[in-house]
Amino acid sequence: MTAQVLVVDGPGDVRFVSDEPSGPLPDSGVDVRTRFSGLSAGTDLSWVKGTNPMLSSAWDAELGLFDDTRPGAGYPVRKVGYMQVGEVVAAGRSSGRTVGDLVAMTYGHRTAHRADPASERIVPLPHGLDPILGIYAAHMGPICANGVLHAAAEDGAEDLDAGVRDRTVAVVGAGVVGLLTGLFAAERGAASVTVLDPTPGRRAVAEKLGLVARDPDDPGTVADLKRGWRHGPGDHGADVVFQCRGRAAALALALRLLRPQSTVIDLAFYADGADAVRLGEEFHHNGLGVRCAQIGRVPRALRGTWNRDRLSAVTLDLLAARGPDIVEHLVTDRVPLLEAPEHLVALADGRRHAGLQTVYTA
Repeated sequence: MTAQVLVVDGPGDVRFVSDEPSGPLPDSGVDVRTRFSGLSAGTDLSWVKGTNPMLSSAWDAELGLFDDTRPGAGYPVRKVGYMQVGEVVAAGRSSGRTVGDLVAMTYGHRTAHRADPASERIVPLPHGLDPILGIYAAHMGPICANGVLHAAAEDGAEDLDAGVRDRTVAVVGAGVVGLLTGLFAAERGAASVTVLDPTPGRRAVAEKLGLVARDPDDPGTVADLKRGWRHGPGDHGADVVFQCRGRAAALALALRLLRPQSTVIDLAFYADGADAVRLGEEFHHNGLGVRCAQIGRVPRALRGTWNRDRLSAVTLDLLAARGPDIVEHLVTDRVPLLEAPEHLVALADGRRHAGLQTVYTA
């Protein structure tokens, strides 16, 4: 089974290379043919632009530190992307899979893949679910669910709903992460969900999904919202803010929206750092917190009851409930997978502009 694998050789240098598994299919293995491969614009383009910190600094997973004194991973980058849907075309006897099954995985932009369930997560997609929605099942959706779970853990709860139920929720950023997180909050019983994004088209999508949308660049937006979000004297603001836009100004906005002694749940990736975050203002005077809900870690207190498989399960619940809306309003671009190198370079250098969600199709 020969696969075409997308490789980034350097900034603006993207190509496909051939890869063929060695030896026969193991009893536990499965071969899949890619049906859909979702673009994560922030992460994927950071490799193409050369801005990903992993390129220049060594990551010490044990200490949890970037070390600028040692070289990073560098180029070539041979795994780009983490939002794949594959169709099983061959299955080992002990794999637990059947030819024709549709599965969600995170193996990168490539036309085919040989997987071993012992070392890779495979998320079976239920019958009746539009298979394109599977791009969210293994990783992207769990990122958003993990954010909601972190909000629950801040209050000492392990019930996913507890982070947002009957609460005033704000979401900064109406990209895919922000909109899916907003939908999670709405479906899990939030009293209100307000999405803030400067782009009119993205605000329009949020409204079509049933969420309230506001322009953070309009003068008075923040003060107007906080007047409406009154909990008592000197206690105004959102109960929880999910920060889903990888810009320092967005984090500063998230802090301004919070009620005192509350926490921003941060799901953003700041490829350029966050030099403009003003920690001497609302962060200091209102006693606020920032909690990074990075997908590699569920809340410490919940490790015994939550893991990525459970986050994928609640993601599938959301996709079942809101799937048609997500396909209609979030999946904005479909590009043949074999055109992905040229497409990525054009996005990176500004010759093309990505919609909300680009999906590479086989």
